[in-house]
Amino acid sequence: MKIQHTTYLSLGTNQGNKLENLQNALNLIGEKVGAIKKISSIYKTAAWGFNGNDFYNICIHVSTHLPSDLLLNTVLSIEKELGRKRTDQEGYQNRNIDIDVLLFNNDIILSKTLIVPHPKMLERKFVMIPLVEIAANIIHPIEKKELNICLQNCNDSSDVIKIDEQLTRPLEISEKYNYIAIEGNIGAGKTSLANLISEQFNAKLVLERFADNPFLPKFYEDKERYAFPLEMSFLADRYQQLSDDLAQFDLFKNFIVSDYYIFKSLIFAQVTLSNDEYLLYRKMFNLIYKEITKPDLYVYLYQNTDRLLENIKKRGRIYEQNIESEYLKKIHDGYKSFIETQNDLNLLVIDVSEMDFVNNKIDYNFIINKIKYN
Repeated sequence: MKIQHTTYLSLGTNQGNKLENLQNALNLIGEKVGAIKKISSIYKTAAWGFNGNDFYNICIHVSTHLPSDLLLNTVLSIEKELGRKRTDQEGYQNRNIDIDVLLFNNDIILSKTLIVPHPKMLERKFVMIPLVEIAANIIHPIEKKELNICLQNCNDSSDVIKIDEQLTRPLEISEKYNYIAIEGNIGAGKTSLANLISEQFNAKLVLERFADNPFLPKFYEDKERYAFPLEMSFLADRYQQLSDDLAQFDLFKNFIVSDYYIFKSLIFAQVTLSNDEYLLYRKMFNLIYKEITKPDLYVYLYQNTDRLLENIKKRGRIYEQNIESEYLKKIHDGYKSFIETQNDLNLLVIDVSEMDFVNNKIDYNFIINKIKYN
């Protein structure tokens, strides 16, 4: 689990569509910095320290795993992405977006690139009024006083006017879902993605215990002989694990993410079992399926067959090295049929054939945004 930090940011804009500028900044902060816990009202103020258009200003409370230096670099990159162009001109200027780090935990930071608490914050009502709205009782690390007291001591006489327009707080994944199941063919990357999500969002991780199944290596050596005991043992183990883990929700975790869903048992059984065995197996499955909690979101990762074979070879499990492309295609067809017939599951299919979400942050963020805004 990554360490979570509390930071307060100030956002301002006085060019273009100011509401849109602030909302776009919030969306990118929620995507790249962390969970936005609180957003102040919007306050309109005259340009401070120069002649320019009126500003819209807000303050936000963010929970982030980024350390302070990376936080600064990230907000600067967000400004740049939203079109801000910094110049060497001295003094204050018009800007379509400005993001300042006001507070970071209870830290005092004095570096070449970042000073926290922000050295000018106590002098500016357009910062202090929205900040006090969401953090009145927070102690200023240097003044050792609550922020609402600091505001009372502020000598800034400029007008700060609250306006009626409101912004939308980007939802966290944990606010939308209690249970996410990630599925895919052999080698699709479902376990890797589940691990990444668990680490970033403090989710309880439920991983399939395939490595402990004594029939799995035997199955790949003699499919006809060991298919039925393999599928029955998997079904029993998946049922027990999901029943136990979904029933015992961890109060210190935000939600549950698993790298499989119980229905995969039926998909693999349909491919590996004879007709008579499958009919018997299906009767057992139907009894169990009624008792299993359904995920709030079912994510299917699609990988083309060549990439699957490449991934299987790369991870080096000896008993998987003789898996044939035809077998993988049958498994995919089983998933496809399942997906096409499900009306009561919230389904999200993502083609990851050209992605490397483990090593490429852009690919990973693409998937997270798909999940967030599904």
